[in-house]
Amino acid sequence: MSLSTVLRVLRRAHRVTERLPAPAAAHAEPGDLAGSLQLRHVDAGSCNGCELEIASAFGPIYDAERFGAKLVASPRHADGLLVTGPVTRNMAVPLVKTVEATPQPRIVIAVGDCARDCGAFRGGYGVVGSVADVVPVDVSIPGCPPDPSAIVDALRSITRR
Repeated sequence: MSLSTVLRVLRRAHRVTERLPAPAAAHAEPGDLAGSLQLRHVDAGSCNGCELEIASAFGPIYDAERFGAKLVASPRHADGLLVTGPVTRNMAVPLVKTVEATPQPRIVIAVGDCARDCGAFRGGYGVVGSVADVVPVDVSIPGCPPDPSAIVDALRSITRR
């Protein structure tokens, strides 16, 4: 595929977003986080399917950054955490420490079915439980893996943009 063909395809691709629906009662309402949200991603033991969808949500098509959400490298710089996967024995303590390192007010978002209820990994010998079993969760995003538009919608409900 030549560069001109790639550029022609990219020019025809449009951003995939819709108007923000009315906020659902299931989402957390941390008023201090409206407008801008700096997030640290934590992989607690996932299969990396959710990570691909998070990368797509922050990529050029869905572009979550234009709604005020941004990924950061340190929990000390973050307003919240995006947690994927079931919490494994090796990640239970690091997850708790990462949550404690995130300044208040903070928000914890469980991304995907595995983070919400262990999904296909339920009952595994190395699995402690879901994210909510280890740390308090404010927002859950269903799906295995969740669609990037669902991730963007959840972030938009927090940033209110």
